[in-house]
Amino acid sequence: MANMENENKLSTIEKIKLKSNGLRGTLAESLKDSYTGAIREDDQALIKFHGMYQQDDRDRREERAEKKLERLYSFMVRLRLTGGLLLPHQWAAIHHVAGKYSTEVIKITSRQTLQLHGIIKADIKPTLKSFHQAELTTIATCGDINRNVLCSAHPAYSVLHEQVFDVAKKITEKLLPKTHGYAEIWLDEERLGNPELEKDELYENRYLPRKFKIAIAIPPHNDVDVFANDIGLIAIEEDNRLVGFNVAIGGGLASTHGNPDTYPRLATEIGFVQGEENLINVVYAIAAIQRDYGNRADRKFARLKYTVDKYGIDWFKQEIEKRSGYPFLPLKPYQLLERADIIGWHQNHEGKWYYTVFVENGRVLDTDTAQLKTALYEIATKKLANFRFTCNQNLILSDILPVNKPAVESVLVQYGIIQANALFSAIRQRSMACVALPTCPLALAEAQRYFPSLISKIELLLANHHLENEPIIIRMTGCPNGCARSYAAEIGLIGTAIGKYNLYLGGDYAGFRLNKLYKESLDETAILQELDACFKAFSQFRKRGQSFGDFSNEYFFKS
Repeated sequence: MANMENENKLSTIEKIKLKSNGLRGTLAESLKDSYTGAIREDDQALIKFHGMYQQDDRDRREERAEKKLERLYSFMVRLRLTGGLLLPHQWAAIHHVAGKYSTEVIKITSRQTLQLHGIIKADIKPTLKSFHQAELTTIATCGDINRNVLCSAHPAYSVLHEQVFDVAKKITEKLLPKTHGYAEIWLDEERLGNPELEKDELYENRYLPRKFKIAIAIPPHNDVDVFANDIGLIAIEEDNRLVGFNVAIGGGLASTHGNPDTYPRLATEIGFVQGEENLINVVYAIAAIQRDYGNRADRKFARLKYTVDKYGIDWFKQEIEKRSGYPFLPLKPYQLLERADIIGWHQNHEGKWYYTVFVENGRVLDTDTAQLKTALYEIATKKLANFRFTCNQNLILSDILPVNKPAVESVLVQYGIIQANALFSAIRQRSMACVALPTCPLALAEAQRYFPSLISKIELLLANHHLENEPIIIRMTGCPNGCARSYAAEIGLIGTAIGKYNLYLGGDYAGFRLNKLYKESLDETAILQELDACFKAFSQFRKRGQSFGDFSNEYFFKS
């Protein structure tokens, strides 16, 4: 039945999961190791399932090594926020936690949630307990498990938004791990008397071979980059009714430099599913197939995309139908036209107001020009709005009653938010970068610390060619793992070494096509020279209405 590797073929991480006792490992003991800021080696794999990564400040490695000190270890903690929704009291709680335990910067991720950096080992439990008191959790936001389920962010996009958001929540609940270890370790709850209560039919004691990502798009918006996910669901609307979802499988953007057997892949659509229960059964079946047939020997090939390509779309579709008991229907037509967030004020069909704030690279903080963190805290404490996060790392002040709109606007003006939003260029509004250095252990180059200054120089190039209002999607990552989805951008910059990036061109504006490698290992001067030439050609030879991505794909990659 299942393609289960024997014990000696399993990767090290697989063996750690099998003996983890429901993801408990020796985490409780690791927390008591006061002689080090790190946790035990095996626990570093397990703590991801609890929503954390152990990191260290790479800027200070050399200095500390010279002083014969261990690395400056800390932890990144990530919240589970299905569809990116937070209530006012929850934002206020995060504000206080960030100020007390982390670097104070609140980071909006590219997967519609929040994470805090710089939390020392002794402060993990107080942090998670504070989240728990605000009805928040970090469980299953990292690790080999279903991650945060994405949903098109803006309720004004569709009268069906609430229905689709509810489907996202039900998928999340269905695919949550059953272990009680999280509550025992972090919240000091008693162990369950009956082990059968945490028996996990989906994850068993193996969990999944690698991370697992699901996103739901509401056409014509593709703000979630639906095809970049292991499962992409496209909501189908007919006569203002949600009739079902087109299902796509096998998306994922991570690759490895120098290894051509690894590759980014967009998900393949396999059929239409009618009915909420049927959809959840189909999603569950896909996860279970990946559990049984995914590669557990080599983690570089453990994502669903490689399982799909190994066994083929036809086999995979038949296996889903067999396990779910649901035969797919033919795909339904739809259009995806836009991935960018619409910045500023919008009103939905209920008369509620929404204000989308551009948050450069998702970093919520106060600056000399705009005190965003202070403004958001004031709005939260006055309970004027809910908070929704987008997959472009932006924030929507949402569900604002008409009577409260003037008060929200007053706060936004007082702290310079509306004024700052008006100054951001079209390309900056569509830019995105991963965290990278100094905390990400995988980073080969800078991203979020460097990208804003590079964008400023790119803006000058665009202005020289009278393209300053061109809505080009540009993204940067510090390594080829794809956290900011650079492979799905019109212009992608992917780090290869300090100060060096591969330049990718030709992704389409709506998210149906990956970009292609154009030039390798460029420094800033070379990046700007290449883009200047590209923009010049675009301004001279583009067809009427042609996007930069479509032009690049046609002009620079002629067969």
